[in-house]
Amino acid sequence: MPETANQSLSRRQFIAGTTGVVAATVAGGCSNPDAQTDERPAGVPVSPFGRDSTAMEVTEGLDLRGKTAFITGCNSGLGLETMRVLTQRGVHVIGAARTLEKAETACAAMTGTATPVACELSELQSVADCGRAVRAMGMPLDIVILNAGIMSLPELEQVNGIERQFFVNHIGHFTLASYLTDQAIAAEQGRFVILSSSGHSAAPDAGIEFDNLSGERDYRPMKMYGQSKLANGLFTRELARRLSGTNATANCVHPGVINTNLGRHFPKWQLVAAELIGWTFMKSLEAGAATQTYVATAPVLAGYSGYYFADCNPVMPDPRMLDDAQAAQLWTVSEEIAGEFLHA
Repeated sequence: MPETANQSLSRRQFIAGTTGVVAATVAGGCSNPDAQTDERPAGVPVSPFGRDSTAMEVTEGLDLRGKTAFITGCNSGLGLETMRVLTQRGVHVIGAARTLEKAETACAAMTGTATPVACELSELQSVADCGRAVRAMGMPLDIVILNAGIMSLPELEQVNGIERQFFVNHIGHFTLASYLTDQAIAAEQGRFVILSSSGHSAAPDAGIEFDNLSGERDYRPMKMYGQSKLANGLFTRELARRLSGTNATANCVHPGVINTNLGRHFPKWQLVAAELIGWTFMKSLEAGAATQTYVATAPVLAGYSGYYFADCNPVMPDPRMLDDAQAAQLWTVSEEIAGEFLHA
């Protein structure tokens, strides 16, 4: 029987309403319109690319042969797609995953050159071992993409007394970066690209809760995820300051909302809803990898450091990500947490 106009309208209203709910819950605030605006930071080049551009498109025509990149989380999602595109463009990628087996499987699937390494970000001994292994390779790093992460753990989990999302998403990468900085500086124009998220807007109002890094006070999954993503941005800002005067840069990115295994801790109904109607608001994996790939490779961005990008363009983040005093404090506190596992 043909659908009536009222039935058609009701179906569209249902899809629109459900999309809003899923976008707010499945995305966990990662597409929060308040997290960033269309305002551009002054003087940073604007690209011809946008929300639907893919990693292949933003690297079209670039000769990246002879360059070396390091990527965490290379075995799935954005990391795997980024590694696929970079190796096809001639980059030698050192791909890190939680286990050597996962890294080997991912690297073996590449058509170009990829070297597997193990890096379990929740175990600082593993992070240090990975950092030392990469240093032992003795090659400059043109690109360092700190891509891996976890999201929205339903219950409080801790690593060495620190809330797990903060530890994995920030402390693990902070520690790893200490081993890789010299090689990035040694490159002709080394680039750190650190994955943040517009979900940083879900962080506590005052920014990083230095007196609650255990997460024991008022644990909420997205609040703590937001804090870890704010930490990624503040780390980027302080790293960029410390790299000033070298040829190396550091920028952070919001990849967009993509249906990857990052959301594996969401309730079942949210995962099912994402599969059914996620296409109405989520990016494809190919488009999700575009911003980090663009920031890592675009010739026009040489020398630009300390900025936040989304949809392949510079945007202004939440003002809390621009707090230089908190960025400096975060660096000091992170050094204290990482302790002996930092590269001296």
